[in-house]
Amino acid sequence: MTTPSERESTAVVVVAAGSGERLGYGMPKAKVPLGGEAILTHALRGVASADIARQICVAIPEGDQELRALCEEFRQETGEDGPLISVVDGGSTRADSVRAALGKVLDGTRSVLVHDAARALTPDRVFQRVAAALSSGAKAVIPAMPVVDTVKTVTDTVGDDAGIAPEIVTGTAPREQLRAVQTPQGFDFGTLVRAHAAAEQFDDSQAAAITDDAMLVELLGIPVHAVRGASQSLKITTPLDLIIAESLLEGPLGLRWVEG
Repeated sequence: MTTPSERESTAVVVVAAGSGERLGYGMPKAKVPLGGEAILTHALRGVASADIARQICVAIPEGDQELRALCEEFRQETGEDGPLISVVDGGSTRADSVRAALGKVLDGTRSVLVHDAARALTPDRVFQRVAAALSSGAKAVIPAMPVVDTVKTVTDTVGDDAGIAPEIVTGTAPREQLRAVQTPQGFDFGTLVRAHAAAEQFDDSQAAAITDDAMLVELLGIPVHAVRGASQSLKITTPLDLIIAESLLEGPLGLRWVEG
């Protein structure tokens, strides 16, 4: 469990600035309803329930007053005993949004977890595992799940969007060494700030190759540790993902909390 002193020196950045185009709702993903409430509300509730941080800093689409009001409603819901809720305008990329949020982190913060609002059903225990690994001395921690599918590498010069033209398989990755990475990803605060400062010098192609914060820390040569994630920590990206998330909320008691 997180100690009071560790909680006081920890912040969670919630990235909620995505457009959500693939969901097809015509609104930012964080606003899309899930079980009668916005995806962002579920994500914030999960962070607060884990009880690991004194601050939650939310990056939202620039100028989005509805999401800003939603964050204020959640602050009132949690009351004085809940974490401080800070809201910032995100940027044009995920990395820009994270950097904007890091600039609002409270003085004295030593650890920061970066969490995608789209992983709105992440269980408490995943946050707590990441926080525990940080408190044990790790500089970077990711939650991850074993890959169950066979994974092939293919050429990137053939194939088409319709899936008709075949790609050519170039190899088979060793499944026992593969992990599907989730969030929250946890970091020593100074390490993550340094990693993002270095990334600001990337050209467009280098920036496009970065898919999560852990990659930035890897480029600094700092070991990234992996802890167990959870199968219900799915990323809500497509309409099918939303259907699955709805079923987790509406299914038999305890379904959301099944390990793995």
